[in-house]
Amino acid sequence: MRDETQPTTQKIPVNAEKPRVLLLLPTRTYRATDFLDAALKLNVEVVIASEEPATTADLSPKDTLVLDFRDPTTATEIITEFANTKPIAAIVGVDDDTTILATTASEALGLPHNPISSAKATRDKYLLRKTLAKQGVPVPTYKRISVHDDITEISKQIDFPCVIKPLSLSASRGVIRANNPIQFNQAFERITKLLHSVKESRETDSNNQRLQHLIVEDYIPGIEVALEGILLNGELKTLALFDKPDPLEGPFFEETLYITPSRLSIEIQEELHAATVQASAALGLQHGPVHAELRYNVNGAHLIEIAARTIGGLCSRTLRFGTGMSLEELVIRQAIGQPIDTFSREKQAAGVMMIPVPKTGILGNVRGTKQARNINGIEEVNITIPIGGVVIPLPEGDKYLGFIFARADTPKVVESALREAHKLMEFVIL
Repeated sequence: MRDETQPTTQKIPVNAEKPRVLLLLPTRTYRATDFLDAALKLNVEVVIASEEPATTADLSPKDTLVLDFRDPTTATEIITEFANTKPIAAIVGVDDDTTILATTASEALGLPHNPISSAKATRDKYLLRKTLAKQGVPVPTYKRISVHDDITEISKQIDFPCVIKPLSLSASRGVIRANNPIQFNQAFERITKLLHSVKESRETDSNNQRLQHLIVEDYIPGIEVALEGILLNGELKTLALFDKPDPLEGPFFEETLYITPSRLSIEIQEELHAATVQASAALGLQHGPVHAELRYNVNGAHLIEIAARTIGGLCSRTLRFGTGMSLEELVIRQAIGQPIDTFSREKQAAGVMMIPVPKTGILGNVRGTKQARNINGIEEVNITIPIGGVVIPLPEGDKYLGFIFARADTPKVVESALREAHKLMEFVIL
């Protein structure tokens, strides 16, 4: 798989003492600690922006901003006013909720960024398909429908099996496969109810039109992988290709295992890389991290999703570069203009299990974590939902119970360790 890029030549305003980086950290993100640790190691000055001041009080940054990520125009004005007295060298959005603001604010400050149209396309599944198709990239047959449409009539206009999903939710939330009209009607009602609950919450803008529509597209069979990459001046450097050993065939698409390096042939890996390059170019993506989900079957590689951000959850902890650099360090290095072309992923195999939620309820207890940690190859068991917390499985839920990490000489040993560790754990849900 191609793994080269050219050193960045971007010109970035630099603080006389050290570069100042604005981290956009939503209150619900898993990523705060890892990005802050990375910034500390790189000796950059950090400004944290979040929706609520209380969420950053314990992190003790020198400066904090309170921003509404749902209103990028107003948030950009606040960032610009701040930067007038304290210049910002880079803006890093850590997940989907911050992608558009990071792009908009970077443009306003004259910092390297993707076109705003590209960022918007990665945040809207219908716009993504439409943009790719317009640029000649193969996409499944798709159709946007409204939550107010006559679903009986719609079911007569599509082929089965199909996948129905919201336009902007991530992590497979609300994604359902339907094999016939009855299942399609049931999926439509279930997703519509989910979108209504999201609209009623503070998760997103209640006027967001993306909550009024769904996309229906042909189901793409095959094995699924995730590609983690970074773009420098439009050139894609693949950082890791993750196999997903558990079949993702529906009706829901709950991800569990990510294992790298991939055990697929070099030829298939190159096809997956090429498909990501093609999609990135078609969208106009030029700069920063890329996370792509793809499938591979007898007809080749097929892009499912692509996002202008790093891998979600705590999964980035599987990746180390050079002499132990984290993915977050790599992203910040690139953002402030330091060359990263010489850094490659470590040779040792690694993987993560995103611990699935078996049923809705209250997490009463977690047993067996000590035994799981003692499995050879297991590095970390991190339960991210507190005891007493509400747990909801997919397709409505948006949180895993936690993450198990392993590292070993081969992907096979990593996978075995993760499965064995998970079997030793018991989750009491009341």
